[in-house]
Amino acid sequence: MGATGTTGGSGNRVTKVKFGWHAQPHMGGSARARWPGAGSATATGGVPRGASHAGLADRGSAHFTDAHNYGMCGLWRKRRAAAAALGLMLAALVGAPGAVAQPRPAAPLPTARGPVQLERLTSPELRARIAAGTRTVLLPIGGTEQNGPHMVLGKHNVRAGLLAARIAEQLGDAVVAPVLAYVPEGDIDAPTQHMRYTGTISIAEPAFEAVIEDAARSLRRHGFTLIVLLGDHGGYTHSLHRAADRANRAFAGGGAPARVLVLQPYYDAAQHDFPALLEKRGFSKAEIGLHAGLGDTSLALAVDPSLVRADVLAAAAGAKLDGVSGDPRRASAELGRLGVEHIIAASVAAIRSAERRAPSAASAQ
Repeated sequence: MGATGTTGGSGNRVTKVKFGWHAQPHMGGSARARWPGAGSATATGGVPRGASHAGLADRGSAHFTDAHNYGMCGLWRKRRAAAAALGLMLAALVGAPGAVAQPRPAAPLPTARGPVQLERLTSPELRARIAAGTRTVLLPIGGTEQNGPHMVLGKHNVRAGLLAARIAEQLGDAVVAPVLAYVPEGDIDAPTQHMRYTGTISIAEPAFEAVIEDAARSLRRHGFTLIVLLGDHGGYTHSLHRAADRANRAFAGGGAPARVLVLQPYYDAAQHDFPALLEKRGFSKAEIGLHAGLGDTSLALAVDPSLVRADVLAAAAGAKLDGVSGDPRRASAELGRLGVEHIIAASVAAIRSAERRAPSAASAQ
């Protein structure tokens, strides 16, 4: 329909439509206007170089005259305003080409890739992620055990699952397998360890290790090359290493390359580094404790406050809490966040280091 340009004096964009020229508000100074049958020229209210008024009239255009030379400034402004108004109406009614462009909504921001938890993905969604290069899967291992009168039985399961998700999100290219909640917790008959308390569920070590191995084999079959075991409980660490060693020996025998890694830095960050941070803040080892004490309870408050019964802690006063090693009464989410952030940072660093040594994606295809 025409061409556009801007007048240097008004900052208006001029768009040619078949009945003449109309102006479009435009930010900035002068711009080039392209005229039929002539070269480009900066529109300054006059006739472009190489164009004549007669030539413009012959093409059905309004006379674009120089106010200084032809004394037509007022007439030109009226025609321009009328053309602009008519152009806007036509654009609104029929969306005519060459009419004033309407602002378009901003493009939507890119969305996240979706959940990192394997169990919240469909099978095709997971297959697509693996095909796109996701090769690391985290297998969080918790446990269902007593945690004193003030903390829920599933503390390890919730904590391991939430921390694994945070770690996977920071890695950016990992997914999280379902939390394994059934672990060795002591003898069942003639109960020992945590099995002496109501609610604890214990699995024999051979059965537990077999589940780990078969889970790793399943994940390898789907295309994962690095299977990371996140053990949130110290009682089964030896079982994790035995299961990983057997799986790695089997994987080395042929088939798709893969590696099972027991992420010891994850456990050490929670059980050794975090207590050391608390000691630097003036808390004693006796208060921090080894199970359900200040450290353990603070981590639980940081990941999910509903895991802790605050009223029970308040009522405990100076009483010794059964099933607890340490004193949780001064536990807080603020303290727990120190441990959470350290666990995540240490785990991400260790996994990235392991990924550099893991079988390549190309060799896994």
